[in-house]
Amino acid sequence: MAMMRLRREDPRVVGSFRLHRRLGAGGMGVVYLGSDRRGQRVALKVIRPDLAEDQEFRSRFAREVSAARRIRGGCTARLVAADLEAERPWFATQYVPGPSLHDKVVEEGPLSAAEVASIGAALSEGLVAVHEAGVVHRDLKPSNILLSPKGPRIIDFGIAWATGASTLTHVGTAVGSPGFLAPEQVRGAAVTPATDVFSLGATLAYAAMADSPFGHGSSEVMLYRVVHEEPHLFDVHDALAPLVRACLAKDPEDRPSTLQLSMRLKEIAAREAQGLQERRPPAQRTEQELDRPTGRLDGPPHTEQHTRRAGGPTPAPRPAARRPSPSRSGAPRTGGSRPQAARPGARPHGTNGANATNGRPGTRPGVRTTSAGRNGKRRPANPRLLRQRLVVFVVVTLLVALGIAAAQGCQGPAQGLGDSPAGTHDRAAQHPHGQGR
Repeated sequence: MAMMRLRREDPRVVGSFRLHRRLGAGGMGVVYLGSDRRGQRVALKVIRPDLAEDQEFRSRFAREVSAARRIRGGCTARLVAADLEAERPWFATQYVPGPSLHDKVVEEGPLSAAEVASIGAALSEGLVAVHEAGVVHRDLKPSNILLSPKGPRIIDFGIAWATGASTLTHVGTAVGSPGFLAPEQVRGAAVTPATDVFSLGATLAYAAMADSPFGHGSSEVMLYRVVHEEPHLFDVHDALAPLVRACLAKDPEDRPSTLQLSMRLKEIAAREAQGLQERRPPAQRTEQELDRPTGRLDGPPHTEQHTRRAGGPTPAPRPAARRPSPSRSGAPRTGGSRPQAARPGARPHGTNGANATNGRPGTRPGVRTTSAGRNGKRRPANPRLLRQRLVVFVVVTLLVALGIAAAQGCQGPAQGLGDSPAGTHDRAAQHPHGQGR
């Protein structure tokens, strides 16, 4: 709701309420935003001075305020306080935050069928409580419906009819707004709850079309159309058009009751909301959800994991049923020979059924396998590491063999030196008679 600064002629305090801003002005007076000592905000309307001098108006105003005190329900702005004996009578209602239905349609355009039906169901249910209290609103229109966070609220109860139907076209004394008035109001007949049903039908048509069902023009032209012409509902949703047309019947007896209207609009709102959910496309999966692993293999069923868990040999995959993938079992083979399918119980090809590099049964050269430890965990075998270990083993063996051979060679010449010919001649010189012995 738009707010304006207080003007010089505006009061600053009314009763026990301090006024802060202007909320609007109409034929009856000016509406202010005020607050009490506890900080509770209210919408306070002060009656125009010329109407305050009219005793007939004061009497009607007192009856309307008394009836408004009896209204119970959450679809209305609760009456907080009023002073009917003041120089300028005033009353304060609970302040409802939120735009009016008129402002919402102007800013956002026509509402959907589900929104119109939902708002209409809440308003018709609120009118049931209003009519049970013996009150007829007489001026139900989009600007008198506020869309609060808790639902629509009806404001300005019973204050539009100032001095009677005989002064309909006089400024400040109109029964209601042209285009939303019921035909009986234009004729000056007695108003009934069916009068509010007609106004509600015109309001719902406005919400669905963003336009009045009786078009535009001067007050006289609009009032004539309300009485003598049929409403234009071409742009009203098909689900709502028959019910809205019934509300705009010229004869009050042909209009549905507020209770019937509430029940019917609830059904339409539920059906339209269900239809929106059914027509809503399925939620698109994000890239992260598409990349999330699902626990399924991309290729055909494979039994390698089951074989490894059982501790048996790893069978060779079938070339025809295999699809290239960077999986652990699909590592490129380094050998040039074609793999053969493994037979149950047969040992794979190799040196005596063992791998030529690591001596482990059940493996083929050039294929990456896994080995199980004592704790049952498997660790991947590295062919490069195995080859390095084999080279080291061979080199160490050769070095040891060469060392042993060198040691034996060194011991042989040492013994030969002790038996040299020179030594023999020396011993023979020492014992010249030894040969004769």
